[in-house]
Amino acid sequence: MSAAATTSITLPTTAEPAAPATPKGTAMYTLDKVGKTYTQSSRTVTALKDVSLTIPSGQMVAIQGPTGGGKSTLLQMLGALDRPTSGDVRLGDDLLSKLPDRRLAKLRAKEIGFVFQGFNLIPTLTAQENVETALEPHGVPAEERRRRASEALAQVGLAERAGHVPSELSGGQQQRVAIARALVKEPDVLLADEPTGNLDEQTRDEIMELLEGLWRDRGLTLVIVTHDSAVAKRAERRLRIAGGSVQEI
Repeated sequence: MSAAATTSITLPTTAEPAAPATPKGTAMYTLDKVGKTYTQSSRTVTALKDVSLTIPSGQMVAIQGPTGGGKSTLLQMLGALDRPTSGDVRLGDDLLSKLPDRRLAKLRAKEIGFVFQGFNLIPTLTAQENVETALEPHGVPAEERRRRASEALAQVGLAERAGHVPSELSGGQQQRVAIARALVKEPDVLLADEPTGNLDEQTRDEIMELLEGLWRDRGLTLVIVTHDSAVAKRAERRLRIAGGSVQEI
């Protein structure tokens, strides 16, 4: 099935999700003079340079920039996947750059949802089972995992495809499963790294409509890294990063 085979959806009415832990408009992320350097073949590479930035809770932000400009490194900092070489990254009241690895892992698992360009679904599991995997580390009972995964798939318009494995789904449908998997934990933050990069234009627009609808309905803080200006223009705030430095657009 081609990626273009997906159809636009209308989000069903469901129970109200839990309110974000950080009230809308207050600082979700605060970055203070964040720098990140790597050593490659005995030379130092600067990925981020003195980045100071605040992202309010509930904001939708697009980050653009050239390949190698620092987009992915910045997203890794926001996702507590890497530590800065200098400066501080704060998520709400948590100073990420100072937390021990175990605390960072718990924070990622509970408070942050991730969506990637490559979908990252387990090929031998059904859509339902792929979504349930996000809840297993939290000790959620099996019956509740099934219920919450079913609700998440319904929210992304895939209730009728719950029993299908990824190879039986189009690209757009696989990305919807990945979105459901990210949101089933009810995180405060959703980080999306080129979420439409593998999709055609029609499916790209459908996925963005879905993400925007979920962002509005759930009060999420949504950060999207993209090279696609059509995607970036949908955000209420746009940042450009090049040479490790961030500028407002």
